[in-house]
Amino acid sequence: MTVQGLFSGKAIAAAQISAVPRIAIVGRGFSGMMMAVALMRTVRTPFHLQLFDPNSTVNGGQALSSARSSTILNTRVRDLSVSLGDPDDFNDWLCSNAEFRAAVPAAIPGFRQIFVPREIFSDYVYQRFSEALAARRDITVQVCHDPVVAIRRSHGNRFLLESANPANPLFDTVILATGYGLPRSEAEEQEVSPVRAQRLVARPHTVLLGSGIRVVDQLLQLRDSGYAGQVTIISRHGFLPQSHTPNSADPVFPAEALPQGLPDIVSFIRQACREAEEEGRSWQSVMNGLRRHARSLWRSLPARQKRQFNRHLRAIYDSHRNRLPETMHLRLKRELTEGRTVLRRGRAGRRGLSGLFFMPAGSSSEVVIHAERIIDCRCHAPDLSAPLIQSLLAARLAMPDELALGLAVNARGEPFLDDGSSIDGLFAVGPLGLGSLPDIDLVPEIVTQAYSASERIAARFYPQSQAV
Repeated sequence: MTVQGLFSGKAIAAAQISAVPRIAIVGRGFSGMMMAVALMRTVRTPFHLQLFDPNSTVNGGQALSSARSSTILNTRVRDLSVSLGDPDDFNDWLCSNAEFRAAVPAAIPGFRQIFVPREIFSDYVYQRFSEALAARRDITVQVCHDPVVAIRRSHGNRFLLESANPANPLFDTVILATGYGLPRSEAEEQEVSPVRAQRLVARPHTVLLGSGIRVVDQLLQLRDSGYAGQVTIISRHGFLPQSHTPNSADPVFPAEALPQGLPDIVSFIRQACREAEEEGRSWQSVMNGLRRHARSLWRSLPARQKRQFNRHLRAIYDSHRNRLPETMHLRLKRELTEGRTVLRRGRAGRRGLSGLFFMPAGSSSEVVIHAERIIDCRCHAPDLSAPLIQSLLAARLAMPDELALGLAVNARGEPFLDDGSSIDGLFAVGPLGLGSLPDIDLVPEIVTQAYSASERIAARFYPQSQAV
């Protein structure tokens, strides 16, 4: 499907496609759609944009996807604007929505501090995408559902995207926005034989794998759908998301020079949290302020300490930065207190006919957890062995970051090589760069990166172009 703005006919679009630069975005989760919006707002001269994604529907990617449309986001409205320099854009959009205002009257005159359902945020993102497209009668946008399996560099410094369609054109710019990669299907998650399992399970029992927002969301979804059985959460480190404060938790952070080594940084942050609470603020405000320094702190660490952080501190850090709205956290605490849900720390192993093999923390032997259903709620790291990523590594268009968590990228999302050089026209935005850019899986950071990458693209092809 190809459209030009929302006005012109196919004949005009086809005539102009070959005469303008081509930009490809691989992935239509939040990172991909944010890049599309940023490009349409930033690059002022004509271009052709092609969006590649095998899914016919868009769910926001693995981090935001949910089977339940009413799931509440874990980020306040104030931090979800897709308009750079206008943090109130989402709030203003909500204020202009009469149906939403009627449903949430207590928040009037503004909604900055509240948490909203994912479907509301999705509606907002797609309206901003549609508005950006409608304002650009000089561009064409095409959606392709063929999966991209490889990216090659062609003569003339252009890129060939290999897919089921052998007629793909060459592209001047390619943007990878695949996030964490494709999540497992429900069929892959639920491998236990229900007949065999029911014989061994006296009471309905579901096992959830993971420790982040998704595992809590799945738990509450089960309860809301009427599930009354036992739930076991398997977490490798045993940490679950902490709670947001009911107050705004505006970012604060000590102004003095930050320490450099990992032990000193950890002590510094703990002390800052203690001092904030003694002064009547919250540790959440310190964690919000820490985000502004996270990248410089990360860059200052040697590889050995980065690996140490990932082994011993990443789970604690994630549980404090990816927080739950207070009402959801209270429900989680109640589940654990009443014993209807049990948290077990250790490693999930292979699945059998009757349940899951599990190695408890501190043990060297496996036990079997009998369950009729097992659901994997983990956000898996980018798969560097995937054919698409392997094609980039083999062609030396990119390299893994030093911890092999994803691709090594700079702040604009440009992959770089051992010698510090990068390939003009290639970008990897969002969670693909999480090993290089802490918090690049969060909305504000993705928005900032998308506009930065768009400005780089505009400067590369159109030196005279200006941001909208």
